[in-house]
Order: sequence, then structure tokens, then C-alpha cells
Amino acid sequence: MSTSELGTPAQPLRVAIIGSGPSGFYAAEHMQSQPDLFVQVDMYDRLPTPFGLVRGGVAPDHQKIKSVTRIYDKIAGHPEFRFFGNVELGRDIAHEDLTAYYHAVIYAVGARADRRMWVPGEHLPGSHSATDFVGWYNAHPDYRALRFDLSGERAVVVGNGNVAMDVARILASSVDDLAATDIAEHALEALAESRIREIIMLGRRGPAQAAFTTKELRELGHITGCEVVVDPAEATLDALSAAEVAAAPDRTRDANLEVLAGYAGAQPSGTGRRVVLRFLASPVELIGTDRVEAMVVAHNELRRGDDGQLRPRQTDRLETIPVDLVFRAIGYQGTPLPGAPFDAKRGIIPNQDGRITDPATGEAIPGEYVVGWIKRGPQGIIGTNKPDSHQTVDALLHDLRDGRLDKPAVPPRAVLEGLLAERRTDLVSYEDWQVLDRLEQERGKQAGDRPRVKFSRVEEMLAALAEHRAGQVVG
Repeated sequence: MSTSELGTPAQPLRVAIIGSGPSGFYAAEHMQSQPDLFVQVDMYDRLPTPFGLVRGGVAPDHQKIKSVTRIYDKIAGHPEFRFFGNVELGRDIAHEDLTAYYHAVIYAVGARADRRMWVPGEHLPGSHSATDFVGWYNAHPDYRALRFDLSGERAVVVGNGNVAMDVARILASSVDDLAATDIAEHALEALAESRIREIIMLGRRGPAQAAFTTKELRELGHITGCEVVVDPAEATLDALSAAEVAAAPDRTRDANLEVLAGYAGAQPSGTGRRVVLRFLASPVELIGTDRVEAMVVAHNELRRGDDGQLRPRQTDRLETIPVDLVFRAIGYQGTPLPGAPFDAKRGIIPNQDGRITDPATGEAIPGEYVVGWIKRGPQGIIGTNKPDSHQTVDALLHDLRDGRLDKPAVPPRAVLEGLLAERRTDLVSYEDWQVLDRLEQERGKQAGDRPRVKFSRVEEMLAALAEHRAGQVVG
């Protein structure tokens, strides 16, 4: 393995993982699976709750997807795994601490920020990011205090990916259906008063280039009291797209086109809510005085770029759509971390196969690694993170064998645990999270057999844990 004893019971390999989403857990699992490696993994999250976007990003009506956390529970059950929740890098622990107390650090923080449209009027009240809305209805503490004015009748969701689909579906769903999910209580109350009747999804490319999955597209057609409207002209492929479709099969694309053709061939009833799917259209301006009142949309045409890909180009054909609410769902992007290099143009930590590189020299920084969206950009689904994390951990293991992770001295785990306890008296362990998990599920049963009723404020979580501990002491 190495000329030293690093990675043995006498000298454990100590690894910090910053972030507790899927990519972080898959990295921990891959290290734990090495038969001849003794590794101690400490996972950090600035929130008291783990699981990243599985908890705070997956739509509340997609409970089956969230069942992946059972796998993460098994990973966390490893005797040499520790979770430190409610600990923030740069606030409670510094980059210098990580390099002093660990042989290696893996950043798994995802991509928290949203991309902007960069059109006039985007700042107006009533114009929001999908990131904010998704966090709000998923009870993420960062978005708990937000307010969305749902008193108008028309909303536009800019984007043709699965996040855009989630936003449209939540806006269009009946309160009775949402009440059977783990949607945030404050969101359920607000949506119960919603007057939104029409949700327009706006895609800048054509139907053959849409990024949503067929499952998400079909789900729109099963929303209670809602119809999906597609103008037959919108579902018709332009010549370049038709040629590509004819030239090579693509399972998802072809299935999407079939579903869209079905929607286009249906006769609209004109009753209830409706989701309108539009393509080859881009917002160029939001209009309003005190809030959003209308959107100017440019019609696009597809042209082949220098790289051979079909890309949208705006034409001079414009239309103005009256609108009360706008959500941009055009992607996430990473943000800088204290002590780590950052590629602002790509929104990632610069790396080579997961090894973080120095922007000035291009050389790998010893002992520093990255996984997930902050490594490769916001692409892929939950499962995509597994091979991505394995690639990074394989690079780490290669460096271990080559002796690149050897350090003169790394203090025992108990030393850092004591330091953290001094700095953060309200640390949350994985056992603490499991208490919160049980309490949320109990609250769900009391609220009518819902999967759970989430805590949406950090203060609530910490208070619930304090009450639980006090009860144990009394008992």
C-alpha cells in the first residue's frame, strides 16, 4: 500500500468529506468497501440534516426516489463513520483545520446557486429562481422565510429540464394530492390559497432537445384536475431536428416525442388548471412597474453550431405574454469555498479526475479531492454520482499507495472531536439526525398519515433534540 503504515488499524487513514449529499455518501461507501484499508470518515454538513438535494431538492411527490437514503443509513452505520451536522466550513472549522487533522479532504458540496436569465426586468418582484421555490416547498431552512405571491392566474417556468417539470407540477397539483406528501407545511398552506390556473413551460430549444425525462413528462398528464396543452405546431420538428431523429435512435428523446404528440392530439377541455408546453422560445424582457406583469418572448430557430450541435438563435419575431409569476429553472452553479480554488467560469472546483488542481500551475494539490456537481458541473441524476465518486476515491487510493498522503503527524480523532465540541456546542451527530427523522415521521402520522412533516428551521431541530435529550435524562 505505502512504505508507511497509513491505512492500518495502527495508523488509520483519516478523511473529511465536506457535504452530505449522494456524492459524499458514495465516496464514503467506496472507501469503506476496500478490504485492506482501515479508514475513518468524518462527514460535515452546515445543516443538522444530511442527504443534500435528496432531502431539499427531490420533489415531495417523488417519495420512491428518496428511499435511496436507506443506503446512506447503512453507510453511516459503519463503526468508523462520523457525521458532524450544523458545522459550517469557514464558520466552525477552517481549511487549515482540515489539512491539519486529516490525511485527505473530499469536497462534496454540490452546486447551490442558480443561473440567471440576464434579461431586463429580472429583478422585479414576482420573478424567482426555481432554486428558491424548490427549497421553499421542501422545507429547506435557507428558504423558509421566502414568500411567493400565488394570487395571479398565470405563471411561466423558464426551462425544459426536470426541475422545471417539478415546479410546474407542484403549481398545478391539487392540495389534496400534495397533502399526502412531505411537502413543507408552510408551502401546503400557501398553495391551498393559490389562484394559479395556467402554467406555461418555456423551452429555448425544440421538443427533440428537451432535457426532461419521459417519466416526468408523462406525470404531467396524471395531475388531478389538470390538462396538458401542446399546440400541434409546437410539437412539429424543424428540418434539422427531424433529420437528426431519423438518423439515429435515442430512447428518451423518441419516447418524449411520442408523449408530446399524444398531448398535441388531445382536445383541450378548458376546465381546471392547465400546463402549456412551448418550445423554441426565450424570454428577452420582463415588464412591470411594481412587480412582473408581462414577459416579452423571442421565437427561436435552430442552427448548427461549429461543434455540430443544434443551438437556438433568436429571430426578430416577438410576442408579449401577460404573466403574474416567473420561475427560472435554467440550471444550478457552484459557489466558492473557503480555502479551495474555484473556476468561476465553469462554476466548479478545478480538478483532474477528482484531484483538485492549483489554477496557477495545473498541478494536483496533495490530499485534496472533489466529487459531484462541484466537480463536474450540475449534470446527471442521483445515480450519476456513484461512478463519479468512485473515480475520485480511486485517485485518492492511488495517491495513498504512492505515499502522497503521508504526513508527519495527524492528531487522533478524539482531539478534533473535542475541538469541535468547544466551537460548536450544538453539534448534530448521525444518531441525533435519526432522532429528528423519527420525530418527523411521527409528526407525519399525526397529520394524517403523511410520510413526514419536516422541521423547516434549524432552531426547531435543535430545540427538538434538546427536548429529546432532556426527556432521556428525566427518564
